[in-house]
Amino acid sequence: MSQPDGPPPGPDFSQGVALADIPADGKLAGHVAGEAALLLRTASGLRVVGAHCTHYGASLIEGRVEGDHVHCPWHHACFDLRNGAAACAPAFAPLPAWRSEVVGDKVFARDSIPLPAPAASRESRDALPRRILVIGGGAAGYAAARRLRELGFDGKLTMLSADSDLPCDRPNLSKDFLAGKAPAEWIPLQDAQAYRDQDIDLHLACEVASIDPAARVARSSQGDFGYDALLLATGAEPRRLDLPGFDSASVFVLRSLADATAIVEAASRARTVAFVGAGFIGLEAAAALRSRGLEVAVVAPEAIPMERVLGAQLGAHIAGLHRRHGVAMHLGRKPTALQSGQLRLDDDTRIAADLVIVGAGVVPRTQLAAKAGMHVDNGILVDATLQTSIPGHYAAGDVASYPHAGGRARVEHWVHAERMGQHAAGNMLGAGRAFDDVPFFWTHQYDLELRVSGHLSGWDEVRLDGDLAAGDFMVRYYRDGKPIAAATAGRDQALLEFEQALQAP
Repeated sequence: MSQPDGPPPGPDFSQGVALADIPADGKLAGHVAGEAALLLRTASGLRVVGAHCTHYGASLIEGRVEGDHVHCPWHHACFDLRNGAAACAPAFAPLPAWRSEVVGDKVFARDSIPLPAPAASRESRDALPRRILVIGGGAAGYAAARRLRELGFDGKLTMLSADSDLPCDRPNLSKDFLAGKAPAEWIPLQDAQAYRDQDIDLHLACEVASIDPAARVARSSQGDFGYDALLLATGAEPRRLDLPGFDSASVFVLRSLADATAIVEAASRARTVAFVGAGFIGLEAAAALRSRGLEVAVVAPEAIPMERVLGAQLGAHIAGLHRRHGVAMHLGRKPTALQSGQLRLDDDTRIAADLVIVGAGVVPRTQLAAKAGMHVDNGILVDATLQTSIPGHYAAGDVASYPHAGGRARVEHWVHAERMGQHAAGNMLGAGRAFDDVPFFWTHQYDLELRVSGHLSGWDEVRLDGDLAAGDFMVRYYRDGKPIAAATAGRDQALLEFEQALQAP
């Protein structure tokens, strides 16, 4: 094994650094005995933590410090600077943290700071559930299970997933995994042993048939599971198209690791691929397969991809990006049939398609909730604490419709689902906090890294600042003159500040 050439650049904080050498912005990069670290000046003192986000490795010196927390510039994970704990998704692993000590005109990094013991619940132990059941192995379910243990829940914790694979990093499926840049071992959020270490009783390929709220039992393909509190994190399922030929083995959807693996295998034997739908995941997958050298076509009914969500300018820019990379964009068109490797459109155009990937949106999986008597309407209806119409039963993630801005919101973003799961975990243990997190997501297409914060629905005005072609811009979305969302490229700090303003009461 090769050895590193030397320590990271910057001073060794364990040997001390002059207070006068800390820059005006309060951030100094260096290391602690060879481990990359940051020295940060906060209102409560000097903090020393690891330099890189534990999610995807972003440099936290480019992030935003707010109080005793630092926010990652890439995907907006948040860490507690007092001890390195991952405060909110998409990061789960803590940062290393060291105690700082000022001696004379220097500050030194001393011994490592351990993570704190789980905080006590607001309710007495007798009032807390002793058996918690999580149904769903996606973002919300995984995040909830992790957070329950972090909060000190020591009762029976069971997680039922319909997938045959371990809970995985789903955003990567349509990006690097499909492009062949991320090996399969990168995709699980953690390995099987980690669930055993956390005492999470994970059941894979487990289909839940029904829930009996009165008896507090869920009936599944692997037996009955009792509970005191329940989290429904069943997510959403891809919408299928009932068209001639679309029951063929060459037609795919992309939602799970099994879906992505099947597409990669089929793509290895294919020359042409057609995508039906021009949403974020479909266009990410189109870019990924184009990077593999396939001939790619995209078919979508709208004249400008994602115009309703992103606006005409940004949508047209993304369409042009795909065209410049050789993707045939058939916009304003709908498929009518697939026959003998040819996708026929409503204008009788024929597109060669060794495989077809359908990205026609998703439908929330509300069947279990509805059968159990919970209120549903385009999602499982929850209150501000994410509790359903049946006490003790919560819902989070893509399936949950929660109060927002005088109406309701159901958001289909990975990070948002994870944070809902974390929030529901706290409320199942008596926190009683309203969920008000600002949605965030990112998309990677060729050389475009687009990051978005806010609710991209109901806007009536769009303002562009910057240069789309140069990949340096911020698009703000307004409703009645009030900013509600922003999309950026090359302006990570600006988006973090914008998100902070949205989050402010």
